[in-house]
Amino acid sequence: MFRSLIAKVLRLLPDKAMKTPTIPLEDVEMKKDIVVETSVGPTQISLYYPLGAKQEKYPVYINFHGGAFIMNDKELDDPYCRYLANHAGCVVLNVEYGKAPEYPFPRPIHQGYDILGWLKGRADELDIDAGKIMVGGQSSGANIAAALCLYLEEKGEDQPLLQVLSCPMLDFVTPHADKPEPDKLRARYPQVAQFINMCYVPDKEHAAHPLASPVLAEVNGRLASALILIAEFDAFRPEAERYAEKLKRAGVNVQDVLFRDCSHAFTHLGPNEKAEEALQLIAGKIEAASNL
Repeated sequence: MFRSLIAKVLRLLPDKAMKTPTIPLEDVEMKKDIVVETSVGPTQISLYYPLGAKQEKYPVYINFHGGAFIMNDKELDDPYCRYLANHAGCVVLNVEYGKAPEYPFPRPIHQGYDILGWLKGRADELDIDAGKIMVGGQSSGANIAAALCLYLEEKGEDQPLLQVLSCPMLDFVTPHADKPEPDKLRARYPQVAQFINMCYVPDKEHAAHPLASPVLAEVNGRLASALILIAEFDAFRPEAERYAEKLKRAGVNVQDVLFRDCSHAFTHLGPNEKAEEALQLIAGKIEAASNL
């Protein structure tokens, strides 16, 4: 009850990323809002079709927004989903996954898995190519995207063509106080980050679970190719770099890019030119993966 109350208060705080997106809002051919029944409960999604859509079957990119597992909703990523749909020539599926502490680990991962199954089952009516599915997210959303790929491998199912991990949070075991936090206020009060972590992973023994902390997972070369975007001044930089190296050693095709002079969530908070550079990179990678 206490965690839920605090989380609700945090959700009321103004979000700069919602007020001032780093890229202009683009028109798309269509934005379709749908409620999907999942094992976690009814789940809202939005499908973005690229402007001037002409293909019979589109590749699809499934997006998980950021927000420290407890905040924000899918509309935070509306400008970026529009951009990726148009510039990658794909359909973007934006997920309103359940937030902690009401929906703790591993429920958002199961929710993503159910959405993936729903999408494959309705590919024809949605004009989707079920063989060209990609996943990605930012911060906590990147954690869920990485975990979803690991979960699919655990179940022996096909991998997405690509996983895009932007400023991923991948390590619940290392206390935030031991991470290189550049923000002076957050560095002084790591208890806030620890509280947020406990909302998503309330059971301490689950912190080291590979689906909670992908950086600790045993990986193999069958996992989806990865694009990992890393901010120079980010408390999560070391774990992103460790995961990139772990995937490479396993034989996964990985492109990891360090964005100098950038902080966590720079794609949504700026600097704008760096954010656009990152989005261009993501769009190009989605398009390239779709054409393999």
